[in-house]
Amino acid sequence: MVQIKTPEQIAKMREAGLVVAAIHAATREAAVPGATTKDLDEVARKVIADHGAKSNFLGYGGFPATICTSVNEVVVHGIPDDKTVLKDGDIISIDAGAIVDGWHGDAAYTAFVGTGHAPELVELSRVTEESMWAGIAAMKVNNRLVDISKAIESYIRRQPRPATGKYGIIEDYGGHGIGTEMHMDPHLLNYVARKRGKGIKLVPGVCLAIEPMVSLGTAKTEVLADEWTVLTTDKSWSSHWEHSIALTEQGPLVLTAPDCGRERLAKYGVEVAPDPLG
Repeated sequence: MVQIKTPEQIAKMREAGLVVAAIHAATREAAVPGATTKDLDEVARKVIADHGAKSNFLGYGGFPATICTSVNEVVVHGIPDDKTVLKDGDIISIDAGAIVDGWHGDAAYTAFVGTGHAPELVELSRVTEESMWAGIAAMKVNNRLVDISKAIESYIRRQPRPATGKYGIIEDYGGHGIGTEMHMDPHLLNYVARKRGKGIKLVPGVCLAIEPMVSLGTAKTEVLADEWTVLTTDKSWSSHWEHSIALTEQGPLVLTAPDCGRERLAKYGVEVAPDPLG
């Protein structure tokens, strides 16, 4: 069952989304050489408390932290700790969420730590982020779920290949529905799998977390003994971007973007729905 939200419920999700945006802003500033991933978790914890929200990551399936901090070859679900010290040249995916009055927000971004990053890393993050926006632009009334998957994959496949030879679109993880829970139906692949069919029809009230994960090598992953940390099997570095989006009668509304996604979606000729919070 796919949960359909009312405009009033979408407004609550927008509140949660803005808390997530605030976490992103604060952790981006704190992701500097010498900081530990635990330092970033403490920054996120304070933002959530300051907004009177709740964490949807802490305790989720036993997860022990407020955010996921995934460094270099770690794709997703990295656990913050005081031993992982960020170094100049690292990249880190910070995945954060929040709950407001029972409604969830969830988003992730890739940050560059310090300076001197190789051009292929800069391009990796750009390609991953832009593929997310291509997917969001395909979130239109009467489209199908597969249209989002196709837009993400097509964008990535159209880009010049990196020096490593290819981009790996991570196969075992993808986007998802979001609402009264962080992870809900439907599961959203970042590539087209013919055996999965076209998926649900997109109608007003559908809310999705769209989150491509792309590596500079393999599409395959493995999970460490902590049962959370996911990394590429060939240790190639990866990028992860995510936003939560509500589909409305007026178009998509990027719940976790401060401007509702207006600037980035304008490049695709897509007009976003009005901000329900004004």
